[in-house]
Parts: sequence; C-alpha cells; structure tokens
Amino acid sequence: MKKIILAYSGGLDTSCAIKWLQGRGYEVIAFVADVGQGEDFGLIKKRARRTGASKVHVVNLKQEFVRDYVLPALRAGAVYENKYYLATALSRPLIARHQVAIAHQEKATVLAHGCTGKGNDQVRFEVTARLLDPRLEIIAPVRLWEFKTREEEIEYAQRHRIPIDVTKKSPYSVDINLYGRSIECGVLEDPWVEPPEEIYKLTLSPRKAPHVAVYVELDFQQGVPVAINGRALKSIDLIGQLNVLGGQNGIGRVDMVENRLVGIKSREIYENPAATILHAARHELECLVLDRETLHYKEMLSEKYAELVYYGLWETPLKKQLDAYFNKIAERVSGTVRFKLYKGNCTVVGRKSPNSRYKEELATYGKKDVFDQKLAEGFIKLWGLPF
Repeated sequence: MKKIILAYSGGLDTSCAIKWLQGRGYEVIAFVADVGQGEDFGLIKKRARRTGASKVHVVNLKQEFVRDYVLPALRAGAVYENKYYLATALSRPLIARHQVAIAHQEKATVLAHGCTGKGNDQVRFEVTARLLDPRLEIIAPVRLWEFKTREEEIEYAQRHRIPIDVTKKSPYSVDINLYGRSIECGVLEDPWVEPPEEIYKLTLSPRKAPHVAVYVELDFQQGVPVAINGRALKSIDLIGQLNVLGGQNGIGRVDMVENRLVGIKSREIYENPAATILHAARHELECLVLDRETLHYKEMLSEKYAELVYYGLWETPLKKQLDAYFNKIAERVSGTVRFKLYKGNCTVVGRKSPNSRYKEELATYGKKDVFDQKLAEGFIKLWGLPF
C-alpha cells in the first residue's frame, strides 16, 4: 500500500477523504497542524484513527505561524482587496511545509488535502509543496470523488459511521486559527442574505457590545507589536488578548464578495478582531514616521504582497524580496498608538513615536509657527510650470 500524508482537520471533507482514499488502496497517515484553532486535538486524533488513519501526527505550529507568517504580513500591510486580513491564507504554506517534512519522515511519496476545485487553498497547498519537493505526487479527493454536494458527503459519512460535526441544518464550512476565522456555505452563498448571528463565534454583535468605550494603547518596536497598555507580551498572547478585547466590542467582522484565484467570485464572512486592530495601529504609526514617498510606494507593494499570499506564492523569490523591503521600512516603525473600541468601531485617537516626522512648529497655526508662508507662492508656480 502506498503511504499518503493527508492534511487533516477533522472536518467533513478530510474525514470523508480518509475512508475514500483507503478504498483506493492507500495507507492514510493524517497530519494535523495546530495553528491555534483551540480544538481538542486528542479528540481529533481519535477521530482520525477511528475513521481509518494508520497514524496521526499532531504538530504545534502556533509560534512559527505568528513569527514567520503573521508578523511578516503585518509589517507588509497585507490586506487582500482592502478587507481580508489573510488569516487562513497565511496558515496554508506553513501547513504545506510541514506536510512535506512529514512525507520525508514517513518515506511517503503522495500528499493529499481536503480542498475543493473551486477554492484558493488547493493552490496554496500544492504550489508550496511542489516548490519544496516537486517529486511528490498530490491527490485532491474533493476534485475527484463522486459527491456533488455537501449533503451527499454528509450522507456518505453517516453511512460509513464517520464522526463529523456538520449537519444538513448547519452546513457552514469554517476555518479558524489564532489570527482569525472564516465562514462560508449555506445561506451565505446568497450575497443578498444578511449573515445570521449564529455564525459568529469570536465577536459580539455591536448592538450587544458594552455601552462604554474601551481605550487601549499598543506599543510597536520595529513594526512588531510588543505591549498592550505598557505590559510586554509575547506575540501569541498579544494577539489572543486583542482578539478578546476586540471581540467583546464587536470589532473585526467582515462580509465581502472576493475574487478567488480560480476566477469566480465568492461571498466570505471573516472574524478578525486582532488583525483589524493591529493593521489600524500599524498604519497610523507608519503615517507618523514614514516620509510621504515611502508611505505611498509601500501601499502599492502592500497590495502586491497580499496578492502573493492569497495566490499561494509564499515561497517565491518576489515574496522574499518584498520581505527584505518591508523589513527595512519597519526599522522606523516604533512607537505607541492609542485607540478606542466601541460597538464595532476601532478608532485611533492618538499616536507617538521617537521617530516621528510630525513637527508641531511647522503644522501649527498658533504662536509657535515657524513656517515661512511667503515661500508658497514660488513653490506653486514651479509646481505647475510643467503643465
């Protein structure tokens, strides 16, 4: 029997995939990546074994995920189509890297995943794996099997006594890690339908959020958030606290119709309290410490970086070159941002930095003003001269 390493989540698709691959003569070894889902991995491991996996690897990747994926994307200001903070997309190349490593460890020659032929994750997994080891064969059961709907998958699982949490009444597809949560399928496939409150888990409805605003100060050192309200925290703990703070105040809900890589549009719901706060704070600090040309040019490259992440091109030369650029810019991005959380709104109300380019004596209209306004006339004439 050929060994196959399946990226396993314990969800509907990968649970059915174990049994389906077994039926085609494969010895299935499940690989479970802990990227902060907060799930019972002991239970997931038992579920994989009960379904038929010969072995289960559970690997804690939380620290690596934050250090090598989340923070670089934050420094880059990477937000896909101005709304998606890429929580799921960032985890995929990390998972693929370790899936390849486990294949080498187990002397397996085949990889498998539970991604659909319509989605982006298939590209992220497969491109990364092929860049790391082009000799490995890759099988995507969802692209090949006979099931046309999630309802048919559910019936297959029930027929083979595969333990799953999905039901026909709650058919949502959910992905979660320590940086955010994504929800799709079911009634959400109609972009006219308002998302039901039941789909949200990380955030309170703004209507139910506290009636008193919460003020928070966030410290950065060279583009990395390091403290909340003056208290130094490890990156994982800091993100966790911001998720709680933001979620309690209704921060971080995103409802968007996005352009998938395969060419179709998809309606997605995201919850990302920490990412919403972190990107807002980072941007405001950059506005304070970066010169105008750098700030404007960075915005263009931030969009490109977000596309590279979304398109599964994490391991490519351009992405690594852009990392070097953003790391250089981040050397100046140190300081403190104060923001207000109130009923779904994250509003920056203060910022300071030892590297600030803001000069009150130039900006003021008061007695401290040292700006020579008489120079403006010549500047304007020269500025318009070429036209």
